[in-house]
Amino acid sequence: MEEVTITKNNPLIDDMFKAGAHFGYSKSKRHPSMARYIFGVKNRVEIFDLEKTSDLLLSTLEFMKECGKNRKTVLFVGGKNEARDVIRNAATEISMPYVAGRWIGGTLTNFSEIKKRITRLQDLTEQRHKGDLDKYTKLERLMIDREIEDLEKTFGGIRHMNSLPHVLFVVDTKYESIAVKEAKKVGIPVVGLLNTDCNTIDADYFVAGNDVAQASIFFFVGELVKAYKEGLSQAPEDQPNQPKSDEPQAQKKETPKESTDK
Repeated sequence: MEEVTITKNNPLIDDMFKAGAHFGYSKSKRHPSMARYIFGVKNRVEIFDLEKTSDLLLSTLEFMKECGKNRKTVLFVGGKNEARDVIRNAATEISMPYVAGRWIGGTLTNFSEIKKRITRLQDLTEQRHKGDLDKYTKLERLMIDREIEDLEKTFGGIRHMNSLPHVLFVVDTKYESIAVKEAKKVGIPVVGLLNTDCNTIDADYFVAGNDVAQASIFFFVGELVKAYKEGLSQAPEDQPNQPKSDEPQAQKKETPKESTDK
């Protein structure tokens, strides 16, 4: 593939370019399903076609906007070092659950057991806040504090998630393959930011772009949050959260995908 020159055609593409969203991996890492989204190669690094990325982003934003309108719960997941702070801050901004660290197996497929650990965290935190732990010895309180710290580190981001989410958003479906498989198993739509090494079939809605650079992750996640907030602003104030089985009815952009495995 020949060297290419990146051109910017509109403000959205310009913003993606500035964030470094066009950089992929080397051709040797590319998953076959991502071939149609590659514009060329520069300095041995494959470059995304930002016009196509723009189309994918707009389709995904419409879906997120519908999620906001219907007050859907979106679980944000990003365990990569570059994504953790972005995911934590974005989810907190719209009061959504998140996993900004190692994914705990069974979070979706065995949620009843996960919920027990969350309840344990809530109970211990409340007891400490009320001073109910004062009845224990200093050593016992130290052990309880350590337990709370461990539970907070593992389940803190989902402590207010009382039921399965309606949507799963992940940064890098390949890195978060276990979370994606669990979502598929329980019928939860997956939205993802996918680099050139990802299989597009793993996500129901996806954006083809750089999922390594923090600036790129920040840009795309920020756009999704803005879309959700826009939809939320249009939701009736007295509209309760919908049950998980009632998924958003946004039309998915028809994009043929290969079923080739990684």
